[in-house]
Amino acid sequence: MTAAFDQPTTGESSGDVRNVASPDIFVEDSSAAVDFLGTQKYVDREKIGAIGICGLGSHVLTAASIDVRIKAVATSVMYDIAESMWSGLNNSKTAEQRDREKQYLADIRWEDVDNDTHVGGYHELPFDENNNPVRADKLLPNEVPAGADPVTTEFINYYIKRAYHPRSINSAMIWDATSPWGYYNFPLQQRIGKITAPKLIVTGEKAHSRYMAEAAYERLTDPKELVLVPGATHTDPYDQMDKIPFDKFESFFNENLK
Repeated sequence: MTAAFDQPTTGESSGDVRNVASPDIFVEDSSAAVDFLGTQKYVDREKIGAIGICGLGSHVLTAASIDVRIKAVATSVMYDIAESMWSGLNNSKTAEQRDREKQYLADIRWEDVDNDTHVGGYHELPFDENNNPVRADKLLPNEVPAGADPVTTEFINYYIKRAYHPRSINSAMIWDATSPWGYYNFPLQQRIGKITAPKLIVTGEKAHSRYMAEAAYERLTDPKELVLVPGATHTDPYDQMDKIPFDKFESFFNENLK
């Protein structure tokens, strides 16, 4: 049996305010899923594993560092959301930008309080040519802009083109603008070196997030395995069947949950 779910406030899940990313809640979701599976009469509580894709990879590793009921844990094209918010992609965020982001978040909170609203915004904040935070009401444009960087192009081709869904935040909406607040306060993966369960880290050879997966892998203790999918970008293992190592995932869980 497999349980797949949307995080609270997103997609088909309930929760209000909508589209809030929260590190503590998203980590707890993995343990709540274990709770649910463990109540099913045909599930062996000693044979429950977990897998997280993209940003939820860092959340599921964080959950597994405490929840020893997770007997095997895997990630696919893992993204350390907390580190990306704090340091920027490839550690590109400067101290000045971080200070400006904190002021931006403070201003957003006052705006919400004063107007009884919930302003939308980027969860990984970009900055304009004057080093000011960029505001928007939609995460991605409908078409690839001229001169777009490869990562933006890749995400538009996935979320807007081949995997569009009207209730997907990344396809049609935007996150709550205060989402970075929680990740600034509560970074993920602080204790992943304590995970005793077997670990499988899968990422794309050409994924821009590869360095995050490799950094997490280095912090993990044995037993662990790192798999690089040849030629795969970050979004390829989302839905490109020839770039998803099904056999590796299957053998990993079969071996460690037997």
